[in-house]
Amino acid sequence: MRRMQTHPIHYPTDLTDEEWDYIKSLVPAPKSGKGKRGRPALERRPLVNAIFYIVRSGCAWRLLPKDFGPWPTIYGYYRQWTKDWTWRFLHDTLRDCLRKTEERKVAPTAAIVDSQTVKTADQAGARGYDAGKKLVGRKRHVAVDCLGLILAIMITPAAVQDRDAAKSLIQWLITMYSRVQVIWADGGYLGSLVPWVKQLRPFGRLHLEIVRRSERAKGFKVLPKRWIVERTFGWLSKSRRLCRDYEVRLDHSESMVRICMIRIMLRRLAKIA
Repeated sequence: MRRMQTHPIHYPTDLTDEEWDYIKSLVPAPKSGKGKRGRPALERRPLVNAIFYIVRSGCAWRLLPKDFGPWPTIYGYYRQWTKDWTWRFLHDTLRDCLRKTEERKVAPTAAIVDSQTVKTADQAGARGYDAGKKLVGRKRHVAVDCLGLILAIMITPAAVQDRDAAKSLIQWLITMYSRVQVIWADGGYLGSLVPWVKQLRPFGRLHLEIVRRSERAKGFKVLPKRWIVERTFGWLSKSRRLCRDYEVRLDHSESMVRICMIRIMLRRLAKIA
């Protein structure tokens, strides 16, 4: 006879009590006691744990362990929180909190920009061909601070050139963070983008600094400031859902990146506390 389970299953991706304390007041509360079709609303902590499980394990929504709850309901919350910017709010709030904890000012004065090309699944929507990486997929264009935390992100088909996407990314960056004075980038951003960034604040301190690789360098070489954004991409790659872009919608792709960073920041905040 099969023994009945008397305690909930715990997964390595579940939030600890300390980690949950940081976001429990930020997660939207249920609007009522009943969900769709008269079902009881899901508790928020198991719901968030389920979404963290998806991002870290890389499994399909339909393969989500049943002890988390009905997968269509969990996916519905994930989609709604993408639409109403809940994930962006959680991410930005935790980032500001972590910067304060690390004795940094909330408003950064420097940023590093770069892009990462990843393959897309067969069912994915918009995608393109990156001739440089020889991949069909999408690009994640990000701007990070000196701690490697994401300040701005934009997802495009892989065919979009880094310099073209950087204009929208940097425009958003300096709109949200008016104290930014220097932006570091690699040689792929060299050209007309440098004077374009300067004219954004013709009478202010803002410039794009290109970190070039030495022509004499052979093999792998750690470049100043560039390693920070590369480390961030390394963090993302540890989540299997992000090793390839499985999302049909571009805004869902952004949310997956933010959810990954939310989990990372919660872990760091709990350790510091």
